[in-house]
Amino acid sequence: MNISKNRTLFWISAAAVVVLLAAGAVAWSERDVSAAEPLAKAPSVLTVSVTTPKTENWPAIVQTSGPLAAWQEIIVSPETGGLRIAELLVDVGARVQRGQLLVRLADDSLQADLRKQQAAVERARATLEQAYSNLRRAETVEDSGALSEQKVNDYRISEATARADLASAQAELESIQLKLRHTRIVAVDDGVVSSKTAVLGNVVSAGTELFRLVRQGRIEWRPELDARQQAALAAGQRARVELPNGEQVEGTVRLVGPILSTSTGRATAYVSLPLGSPARAGMFANGAIELGTQPVLTLPQTAVTLRDGRAYVYLLNAEDQATSRPVTTGRRQGLRVEVDGVPPGARVVLGQR
Repeated sequence: MNISKNRTLFWISAAAVVVLLAAGAVAWSERDVSAAEPLAKAPSVLTVSVTTPKTENWPAIVQTSGPLAAWQEIIVSPETGGLRIAELLVDVGARVQRGQLLVRLADDSLQADLRKQQAAVERARATLEQAYSNLRRAETVEDSGALSEQKVNDYRISEATARADLASAQAELESIQLKLRHTRIVAVDDGVVSSKTAVLGNVVSAGTELFRLVRQGRIEWRPELDARQQAALAAGQRARVELPNGEQVEGTVRLVGPILSTSTGRATAYVSLPLGSPARAGMFANGAIELGTQPVLTLPQTAVTLRDGRAYVYLLNAEDQATSRPVTTGRRQGLRVEVDGVPPGARVVLGQR
């Protein structure tokens, strides 16, 4: 009996301990939950600076690209052939002035021809003087009958022939003198030597290219345009050209090509660049041509966030809660950027303070 009673008390005590432990666990878990509730409800606060979109008058532009080339090129070549290059006086990159001597051709043979022809002219002049003297004497006695009419006519013909021979000799002399002048090849205008094919000692033919000059050192940008862009452009509009080294050069549209290529469907604009600019013929450059001003909506660049290849801004509502909105960005000027997709007057997060 005592053993049975003791077992009953043991199991009752064990059950009481289990109940107490369970109650304690429930109480502890409720205490954790009640302690965590204030933390979950505590709002996070971030102080930011705010801006609003601004309407500004920005120039409308055409973005395009194209090569840089010489405004005009001058090909330097001899006008007489069969002569040796005796002297080259300039090299690539040299700045030359109108009338400056560039090449001298050997003129020894022409000097000899000149002396020979000068003698021929003197001989023809002497022959003419004799023929004229004979004719004058014949005409003096013509009325006396001392000379027949046929003889007098022969004197007239001889004088006319001698006069023609003198004119021919003088023309030949002038031709040789002209060839001598052509042995001194000069620049026909100011410019910069862009290429040289002349070789000292080479015997050249008439018309052989010796040098090529960029006339007056003027370089122009020649961007390509589609039909819509061609219609919008006009002479006198300003252009901004970005060179391959990052430098920017301002220019002016000189001419807009009147036709479109049948193969590419594009036209060419000719933009004059200032003298002394770092632009060089042969470069390829991007740029923009200004068409006029138009109102655009802009924001500071720091208000626009780039994420996953798209641009976003954060707008604040009446409760000062921020929501992101995708926008389309356009041109940039200074620290501002053109945006599309932001309501005018909206409050836009500029940055944290």
